[in-house]
Amino acid sequence: MANFFKKMAQSLRGETETEGAPAPEPAGGGLTEGAFVMPVTGTVMPLADVPDPVFAQEMMGPGFAVDPEDGTITSPVNGKIVSTFPTKHAVGLMSDSGVEVLIHIGLDTVKLNGEGFDLLVEDGQEVRQGEPLLKADFAHIRANAPSAVTPIIFTNTEKGNVHLLKQGRQESGTAGIVKVDG
Repeated sequence: MANFFKKMAQSLRGETETEGAPAPEPAGGGLTEGAFVMPVTGTVMPLADVPDPVFAQEMMGPGFAVDPEDGTITSPVNGKIVSTFPTKHAVGLMSDSGVEVLIHIGLDTVKLNGEGFDLLVEDGQEVRQGEPLLKADFAHIRANAPSAVTPIIFTNTEKGNVHLLKQGRQESGTAGIVKVDG
């Protein structure tokens, strides 16, 4: 399946997309309030508040961001890992309902070349809500990247279909943060 995550991984490896490749599939049934849980403890904010125009202007898709307090990033959905990156700074998931979720740890962290990240999953692995995906050393990230703010992006979902229900400090595993319509 050709999707956003595959294209992003190809780009990081310096590969080009082949002509005529199919477009990403649209989201399936969406995510109800309980089908998505916080992947990390921290302060939830709208993407517009992220100090990076690519995320703030939703160029990669709609979502929200977290200023993290904890170094363990867990799966927010039941689904499958569809993309890990050689630089370990992001993980792409496909929820059981067909919604693509990108968790991008920090800003410009691709430049860290994997330093400060311990990836705990691999492509194709089935995951359950709350299962650890990676560990991030946020002290290292804050010292060596512009920001530790972590965007959570729904890459195959339309802007108007993502509803941020809670802002402010949230614990990892908290439900009712976001609702994504299909």
